[in-house]
Amino acid sequence: MHLSPDEIVFWQFGFVRLNATIVFTWGLMLLLALGSWLVTRGLSHELQRSRWQNLLEIVVLGIVHQIEDVGLAQPRRYLAFLGSLFLFVAVAALCTVLPGYEPPTGSLSTTAALALCVFVAVPWYGIRERGLAGYLRAYAEPTVVMLPFNIISEVSRTLALAVRLFGNMMSGAMILAILLTITPFFFPLVMTALGLLTGMVQAYIFSILAAVYIAAATRDGAAPPAPASAIEP
Repeated sequence: MHLSPDEIVFWQFGFVRLNATIVFTWGLMLLLALGSWLVTRGLSHELQRSRWQNLLEIVVLGIVHQIEDVGLAQPRRYLAFLGSLFLFVAVAALCTVLPGYEPPTGSLSTTAALALCVFVAVPWYGIRERGLAGYLRAYAEPTVVMLPFNIISEVSRTLALAVRLFGNMMSGAMILAILLTITPFFFPLVMTALGLLTGMVQAYIFSILAAVYIAAATRDGAAPPAPASAIEP
């Protein structure tokens, strides 16, 4: 049993390692890119549409509505980033049914990279919407005394995003591996289904948290840090 896909090394030359985290991460990106191309290559504006296009529209509209509910006025502006985060984490969890597959989200390096994407995206969108001066001014609101606390919050929430996703995904994989060893029949199937549900929930929470942070950074008069405890499960 492996605690992390980082421990599975497929190829190594000196200090350069090609582990399962890298392989499965790039595999997921290729899968998402290929799937996007296949689904969007024959889009139609007519009433008669393919099942894939209907599924695509349901997913896209669902993500757009969720982004809008968070409080972002122009949800389609953030659709590419937040939608990609959700789909990557969700597909990483759904692929656990494949034999020999290890979700890259079970590695702290992957979840840290996803959290860093959010860390960079928050000021990017905030500065684009409010300007550099307006965004930086929010760190000193309502008083300049809050400046160090808001900076600490900005960094700590990024760490919390990475550790939360890593811990939830790794613990699920470990429990499933233990149950497969002890009782390799009906019960692990139930846990696999529960693991898929947990993965989808984690994908939803991660993308919603990212949307909340971006909404706080782009909203006038709101400080960039947003409390995560309000929507944690």
